[in-house]
Amino acid sequence: MSRDDATTNETAESIETDAAADTSDARPGDTDLSPLDPADPGATPAVVAARSEGEPPDTAEIRDLAAAAGYAVVGEVTQRRREDPTYDLGRGKAEELMRLAAETDAEAVIYDGGLSPGQTFSLGDLLPPGTAVIDRPRLVLELFADAADSRAADRQLELARLRYELPRLREAVARDASEDVRLQPEGDSRVLDVEKRIESAERALDEIADDRAARRAERRDAGFDLVALAGYTNAGKSTLARRLADEVDDPEFGDEPGTLDADRTDAEGDPAEGDGPLAVADRPFETLSTTTRRATVGGRRALVTDTVGFLDGLPHEAVRSFRTTIDAIRGADCALLVVDASDDPADLRRKLTASLSAIEATDGPVIPVLSKADEVGADGLAAAVEAYEGAVADLDPRDAPVVDALRSPVPVSVRDETGLADLADAVADALPTATATVEAPNGGAAQAALSWAYDRGVVAGVDYGSETVVVELAGRPDVVAEAERRFADGRSS
Repeated sequence: MSRDDATTNETAESIETDAAADTSDARPGDTDLSPLDPADPGATPAVVAARSEGEPPDTAEIRDLAAAAGYAVVGEVTQRRREDPTYDLGRGKAEELMRLAAETDAEAVIYDGGLSPGQTFSLGDLLPPGTAVIDRPRLVLELFADAADSRAADRQLELARLRYELPRLREAVARDASEDVRLQPEGDSRVLDVEKRIESAERALDEIADDRAARRAERRDAGFDLVALAGYTNAGKSTLARRLADEVDDPEFGDEPGTLDADRTDAEGDPAEGDGPLAVADRPFETLSTTTRRATVGGRRALVTDTVGFLDGLPHEAVRSFRTTIDAIRGADCALLVVDASDDPADLRRKLTASLSAIEATDGPVIPVLSKADEVGADGLAAAVEAYEGAVADLDPRDAPVVDALRSPVPVSVRDETGLADLADAVADALPTATATVEAPNGGAAQAALSWAYDRGVVAGVDYGSETVVVELAGRPDVVAEAERRFADGRSS
């Protein structure tokens, strides 16, 4: 069987395999999207390759991603030059990569960037037989497959995977057709099948998005402010989300101990599995589903949603597939953009740019949170602020309108609890707020309206007179307006 035939079969098999399926019977060379356990001594040996036109390629992140997906990196090839249309690398470097893969018995080449279908096949033809070509988007899909833990996450992963594979299947079919025209009808059928599956996944995600939009409206009607945490993967979002939701000692944050786990919800709004805190781990994509928990932030009742981390170098189609995360961020009353202040300034700028470009626009303000501030000291924090300002200045608001929604950055350390009160104040200031004072006869109607207002967290103060009650209201504008209407109805009844 020719290399093209093997690649065609590999591509078709990867599309037909469910992301969550058992892969114990996978054959060497199959493009299985389920990663190995990184601790497995049989982890797949792989060579990393990278190219850039500017600074020499930094392979630290792609190595970390490869390790998280179960690959043992046994070598690397890097190059500074413009893109080659055939291999992305220059021909000489591509041949060097071929020799290194053969010498190290690598079963995969992990490419730090997105390869076109043609480049993927050309590299595959050059490499030793059976060597898989895995570019950055495909590697991320492997990690996503390991982390998906909800219906929405599974659907999003399926859509992202199909969108990634479709052009590669078309390339494989075209190559088959050039060798044997009799394969064309079969190839067209496979392409049509994937296109139909994409349409089906899009419809399913549309339904999930509609359900979640309705749920957000219901939560706002109940008096909750919606706060979403966004940012690059491993920036510290889940740590901060856990601190906002679970802390009961600080009056600015947390609910009563007995209510937190009961109020935890998963991406479908159902009680989340387990009774512990939100998952926190020092590895990419620990959070794939959007997870929501109650919190009190700056005296306001809020629902805090932890979202999927962004990653640099993903194609727009892959980012767009994760619609539930993007919708949660864009539709929040306030978004917290978590930035790792301990990152090298160049990495901070790159990651921040990737995050803002993926978000594009929001309905509410965005507060940048410089996390892990305790790890950098005053000089490091100043460098992080400078890198943040430089990244924002480089973005065109016409391409990323979210830039206009940015507030001043707030340094925070969850470890030593510095900056948390400042963050609470910043969130409270950013949330939509209305105030009103109402006076009504102190009777059953007024007490019913007051009870309703208490349930929705908009009562700031109550003053009882001999025959009347005066209520100070503060909170979500629509809820305050409804409370006013109820008190007015009580006066007229």
